[in-house]
Formats: sequence, structure tokens, C-alpha cells
Amino acid sequence: MTPVVSTAVARAVCMGLLVAAVGGCGGAADDEAAEPTNPLLQPADFQETAPETFRARFETTKGTFVVEARREWAPRGADRFYNLVRSGFYDGVPFHRVIEDFVVDFGIHPDPWVNAAWRQARMPDDPVLQSNRRGRVSFSKSGPGTRTVQIFVNLRDNAELDDDAFAPFGEVVEGMEVVDALYAGYGDGPPRGDGVYQAMAIARGEEYFAEFPELDHIVSVRLVEDGP
Repeated sequence: MTPVVSTAVARAVCMGLLVAAVGGCGGAADDEAAEPTNPLLQPADFQETAPETFRARFETTKGTFVVEARREWAPRGADRFYNLVRSGFYDGVPFHRVIEDFVVDFGIHPDPWVNAAWRQARMPDDPVLQSNRRGRVSFSKSGPGTRTVQIFVNLRDNAELDDDAFAPFGEVVEGMEVVDALYAGYGDGPPRGDGVYQAMAIARGEEYFAEFPELDHIVSVRLVEDGP
């Protein structure tokens, strides 16, 4: 995993150097044109505190579902989710790992530059105050303090995940039948299956996801108070 992701980061650095070099050859107008235009490349800018309770409406290729987040359950997770939804981070993101009767995972962006930017935007863990019951949502992680942008929805009661410090920050309150219907035919990724290889998806983004055309994806996510 590390060599693939490191390559993506290296490419991002090289592109940044190239942009800087081109900007240095022109005047002030050229310098302004070289400024990053995608706000998602600046994770440090997304630090707003979420409301105590809020809802996000997911429009997907299978239909609509709504997640209600609660800061009292997991404040760091709820704040991160709030900022990601407000920024449009999850728009166009596929459900890259759907394991029947277990979980649905999403959060790998189609743009590898965005994935590289957020890879180091890690959050400290929240204590587990609620169980990973069916319909509840938690951030994925690979060890202590490694949560960034990937999220999973529990398709069943997964109390065993509580012991691994996966802290739910919200739950699906409408449209759980849509979550249940998301395409699960590719199964798990390597080494347990032949589905999406997450390291490759992070490094290559949309180019790699094209090899899995049946994946369902998020069309858009909006805070319910913001309207359609």
C-alpha cells in the first residue's frame, strides 16, 4: 500500500512544483492564475464546529437516504463529517466496498490529488459512546488516530467493532432500504477478495474506479437545512 500511495503524493508534489515554476515566469496575473482553485486541496481550512444535531441527505444512484449526526456521540467525527458535507467532498464518490450483511464503505475521492491532500488530515479518536448497530455510521481507520474521510454504514449490529474503537457519530434515519440495495457484487478488496483495491483507488481515483462500472455512487450530499 505505501509505495502506491507514496507515488500519488510524489506526483502531487511534482505538479505543485511545476505550477510554481510556470507562475514564476509570468506577472502578477499569472501568479493569481496559478493559485489552487479546488478548496478540497486545503484540509486545514475545514475546521467549523458542527451543530449539536444535523442531517445530511445523500442522493445516490440507488435512491435517497438521510444521516442524522449527533456531536454528543462523537464530536470530532461529527465535526469532520459536517465540514466534508458542506464542502461537497462526497459528491461523486463511489461506494467502493459493500459487504453484504456487514458494512458499506465510502470516502475515496475520484480525484487522486484530493486523496493525497487528505491522507495526513488525521483526527484523534473519539471514545466509543454508542454501539455500531445496524444503520449507524462511523469513520473507518487503520489504527489509533488514523481517521480521515472514509466512512462506513453498518448493515447489521456489529458490536465487535466497538472494541476496536470505531465510534459511531450518527445513523441512517431515512432510506435504509437504499443502503441495503447498493451494489455488492464486487465484494471485498485484496487480500480478502477481488473488489476495489483501496490503495490503488486512492492513488488513481476515477481512472481506477472505471474498472468497476457497476459500483453505485453518491450523486450529491447536502445538509437538509441547505435544501436540494
